[in-house]
Formats: sequence, C-alpha cells, structure tokens
Amino acid sequence: MTAVPLRLPRRLVEFTLDGQETRVPEGSTILDACRAAGKDIPTLCQGDTLTPKNACRVCVVEVEGARTLAPACSRRAEAGMTVLTDTERARHSRKVVLELLASSTDLSTTPRAAEWLKEYEAKPDRFGPDAARVNEEPKVDNDLYVRDYDKCVLCYKCVDACGEQWQNTFAIAVAGRGFDARISTEHDAPLTDSACVYCGNCIEVCPTGALSFKSEFDMRAAGTWDEPAQTETTTVCAYCGVGCNVTLHVQDNEIVKVTSPHDNPVTHGNLCIKGRFGFQHVQNRV
Repeated sequence: MTAVPLRLPRRLVEFTLDGQETRVPEGSTILDACRAAGKDIPTLCQGDTLTPKNACRVCVVEVEGARTLAPACSRRAEAGMTVLTDTERARHSRKVVLELLASSTDLSTTPRAAEWLKEYEAKPDRFGPDAARVNEEPKVDNDLYVRDYDKCVLCYKCVDACGEQWQNTFAIAVAGRGFDARISTEHDAPLTDSACVYCGNCIEVCPTGALSFKSEFDMRAAGTWDEPAQTETTTVCAYCGVGCNVTLHVQDNEIVKVTSPHDNPVTHGNLCIKGRFGFQHVQNRV
C-alpha cells in the first residue's frame, strides 16, 4: 500500500461539464474533472508526474465563449465555466490529430491507440505511405533500453523527465526544427557515450513505446510479450535505505520489467539504475 501525504483542504470550484453541475478541488484541470466524472478523454502527452506540455492536442475540449479548443490536460477548471467534451468540433479535432500522428508514426505499441482510432473513425491511411516521419531502425546500443524513434510522437515527456522536472541529467533533448525535430542525445551520439545514467525514467513516461526495456523489445520481436498474462507485485527496493517502491512485472515466473507507482511519495514513479534494471539477482536460481 502506498502512503498518501496529508494536504491542506482545497476550496471547491463549481462549473458545468457536459450539462452537469460539477465540483472539483481548486487547481484541478478539466481532465481531472472528466476522469472524476467517468468521462473518457484520450491523452498522449499528459503525464500525471509531469507539468503539462500541450504537445499532442488530442485531449481538446470546447469551453463556452473561448475562440479555440482548450487542452483538457492543462486548462484549469474555473468557477462558472461551461465545458463540452463531446461536440462535433472537439471530436473532429481529435480525429485529425490521431490521423496525423498515426500516419506519421508507429502507434502499434501505444496503449488504446487502436481503440481511439476506431472510436473517432480516423483514417490515417489517407495520407499514404510517404507520411512516415522518421522511418529508421530502432537504436539498440546498450543492454538496458531501446530507442525506436519511428514510434515517437514528440511529446517531450522523456526530455522533461531526464531534465529539469526529475532527473536533471539532460542526456536527451529536442534536436532540429519543424519536420526535422526529433529526440536525440548530444551530437546524436550512442547512448553509451552520452550523459545518460540509465535511470530509465524516460521509459516510465513514454506513452508510445518509443523508449522501451530491452527485455520488452526482445520479447515483442520474438512474439512472446504477453502483457495481459503478466502479474504486478509492488515491494520495496532492497539496494539502499531510501525505501523506493518498485513494481515487478512478471511473465512466466520471470521479471520482465520494473516500474514504480506514480503516487508513491518517495519515487513519484522514478527510480535509479539499480532499482529499474538491477533485478537479475532476484531470479538467480543457481
């Protein structure tokens, strides 16, 4: 069980969400309110441990009186506002965003992408095979994780996790501009020659699988990755006295990857290289 720190009570903000009077704690976003009300809004660049970047725009909603659609992940709920989440304008915008992303990047390992494409009747194939933005082989230059930029939607979450928001390593950043923009190490060097400390916190926040555990990459290539069959067990990392929670993902009695609960007050989903990748001793049965 994860301990939840006590906080000062917040005032409630009242507004109208799809015709229903809604009350949420002050500072909540429209997305927070939608989720509390059980409304399913698609998101990609939104991360519960990161500051919203407004990069993908797939969560847009209509705010009465506003000239443009508002990203639900970053727009805070305000008293008296009227929000509509399922208008024709909002749905059309999400459809176009999904079509553009799916036509230019590989969303095959993005959770729920296929479901959203079907729900919004998106047709990414109409842009043709030349719409692919990167079209290159995955970068496999170490034994811990793989970078597959064909799957990158440039949400910047990995850059924020590696940089000032969590790790402060700054091993990766956005290189290039416009259509040539991409995530890269300094001088596009192999990861082993970069400032990377292999904490894997970039993998934790990647929404599409562009960054993945080497173990997951190999198992997907072999056709043995079976996420529904995996179990998750949260325990305490044994490497030091900080007390980080680690969640072991186990398939066929083998640990296939390690994450950390995002609501844990110690880790906030982040780990060090030992906690993230140093699990082999647990299953050493010799």
